[in-house]
Amino acid sequence: MKPVKFEQSNRTLSPPGAQYSDNVDGIEPLQIWTDGEQCVSCWKMSPKERLSALFSGCVWIAVLSGETQPPISAMVEREYLK
Repeated sequence: MKPVKFEQSNRTLSPPGAQYSDNVDGIEPLQIWTDGEQCVSCWKMSPKERLSALFSGCVWIAVLSGETQPPISAMVEREYLK
């Protein structure tokens, strides 16, 4: 999956150490919408990923963090942007 720009995005999160480059070690800048309390991003699946999700019913989420897992939510509908 790749992060994509979307109409409501109002901020870009850059990879660590990305002062002079948009892409650091395969990590791309992330377009988000934020209201100061939550961040929402949009991701697009490739055709192969769509088929895999259709048949498996699963989407795996990885969050780079230390010893704790921040709360996250994965969904298909745009609940946050209504």
